[in-house]
Amino acid sequence: MNSTNKNDTNNPSVRNNPNTQNIPNTQSTPNSDKPNTFLPQHGHYRNLRVYKVTEIIYDITYYFTQKYLNKGDRTIDQMVQAARSGKQNIAEGNQAAATSSETEIKLTNVAKASLEELLTDYEDYLRVRNLQQWGQLHPRYEALRQYARSESIMQDYAQQIKRMNDEEISNLCITLIHQATYMLHKLLTTMQNRFITEGGIKEQMYNARANYRNTQNKLQGQ
Repeated sequence: MNSTNKNDTNNPSVRNNPNTQNIPNTQSTPNSDKPNTFLPQHGHYRNLRVYKVTEIIYDITYYFTQKYLNKGDRTIDQMVQAARSGKQNIAEGNQAAATSSETEIKLTNVAKASLEELLTDYEDYLRVRNLQQWGQLHPRYEALRQYARSESIMQDYAQQIKRMNDEEISNLCITLIHQATYMLHKLLTTMQNRFITEGGIKEQMYNARANYRNTQNKLQGQ
């Protein structure tokens, strides 16, 4: 029986199969102990749940500042820029991961810090206007928390916020920011552990080169 090698890019059935197009070629050297590759394979940032949440935070914040803050208020730019920074630095950190673990960690941390800055802006808005920040004992807290965690928010948030007042929108964004910063904290922990165990790109480049030399020496000694 003929078998199909998933890494055989010369085989049309493999080359045209969308499920195999992202599989790296690890057969550059026969009998190698490890593939001679050092660039990590990362998924696209748009597939990250935390990125999707920060995109919602940005959209809601833009709507909120245009509707409830006075034109010319410097807080508008501060809040929109903080929301944008949270979103953009996740994207840039993910893209930088292929060549610099240090940059990936740094930008992801900037994203988290930006969202924490935005969190205080929403809390300040509620406090100075004598509006309520919903805690665990608030009758609507759990329903809002579940909505913020649901898949439906990805589809209908733009319509839902038009039915909400400023207190409701602020509490929704506060809940979303808490969820996003929690996910970023977990992501940073994973990145740091990976850096400790695998090293940065320079170490991986060195290891890949050393592995190639060892493989060549073995082949020459056969």
